Amino acid sequence: MASAYKSTDLMRDMVSENSSLIPVLGRFGIPLGFADKTVGEVCRAQDVDQDTFLAVVNFSSGKEYSTDGISLPTLMEYLRQAHTYFLEFNLPAIRRRLLEAVDCSGEDGIGLMILRFYDGYVSEVRRHMEYENDTVFVYVEQMLSGILDREYCISNFEGTHSPIGSKLKELKDVIIRYYPEKNNYLLNEVLLDIIRCEEDLSSHCRVEDKIFVPAVKLAEQQLASSGNASYSDGSGRQQDGNSRSETLSDREKEVLVCVAKGLSNKEIADSLFLSVHTVATHRRNISGKLQIHSTAGLIIYAIANKLVSLQDIREQLGTDYSERNSR
Repeated sequence: MASAYKSTDLMRDMVSENSSLIPVLGRFGIPLGFADKTVGEVCRAQDVDQDTFLAVVNFSSGKEYSTDGISLPTLMEYLRQAHTYFLEFNLPAIRRRLLEAVDCSGEDGIGLMILRFYDGYVSEVRRHMEYENDTVFVYVEQMLSGILDREYCISNFEGTHSPIGSKLKELKDVIIRYYPEKNNYLLNEVLLDIIRCEEDLSSHCRVEDKIFVPAVKLAEQQLASSGNASYSDGSGRQQDGNSRSETLSDREKEVLVCVAKGLSNKEIADSLFLSVHTVATHRRNISGKLQIHSTAGLIIYAIANKLVSLQDIREQLGTDYSERNSR
C-alpha cells in the first residue's frame, strides 16, 4: 500500500497526484488557491480538523489511514456536505442531461422507463441520506453531549446500512443493453457521469462504514465506561428512511413479478391459480401502495427492489422492440 499523505505534504502536490480529491476538499469547506501551503497549514487556516481530513483523503486514495483522533463533528459536517452535493447538485445535473439524451416519447417506452428508474433511484438516495442527517447524526450529536440512547446505537445503523451506488450500475446496464441509439454523444457523456457518480457514492458509503461507524463505536464505548453518561429512551426518533409504511405482501410481489415479465391478467391468474378479478384487485392495491400506475414504472420498481433481474425482462423488451421496428 502506498505511503500515506502527511500534514507536511504540500496540498497542491496531493491534489495533483489525485485529482479525485477535489470534491473531498469542497466537502470539507477547503477552497482551491492554497499556493504552496502544506496540508496542515491549509487545515488550520480553514479550521478543519487535520486528523479527520487526513483519514478521509488517505482512505479515499487507497493509502494507509488512521482513525485515531477523529473529530466526529468535523466528519459529520463533511458527510452532510457530501449529501448536499449529491442531492442538490450532482443527481439533478445527471437528470437534466439524461432528459436531453433519451427520448421519453418513444413508442417502445424504454426512454421513459430509464427516466422513471432514475427518479426512483434518486428518491431512494434521498430517503437514505435524510435518515442519516435527521436520525443518525442527531443521535451522534446527542451522544457527544453525554447522552446515550437505551434503544439505539450506531450498530443499529451499521446493520441496515447498504451501499447506494449499485443501482446506478443497473441503470447503466439498462441503457447499454436496451437503448439502441446511434451517435448519441449526449448519452455517452451522461453514461460517464453515471459511472463517476456511482464511484463517488460507493466511496462515500465506504467512508461511513470504515471511518464514521468505528469512530462512533469508540466514542460510545468511552462514554459508557466513563460512568458519566445520561440515558434517554429515544422517543421521537425517526425510523430507518428505507422502511415503507405500506409494504407489498408476498402475493402482491408475485403478481408484480408477473407484470414486470409482461404477463396479462389472465396469464397471471393461470400462473398463480387465481381469478382474473383477484389479479385485478392485487394490481390496484400494488399501484395504490407504490403510487406507481404505469407498467414501465412497475418494471422499474421491480428491478430496483431486486424482484426481477434484467435477464428476466430481456426477452420482453427485445420482443417488443423488434415488433415495433418491423411495422
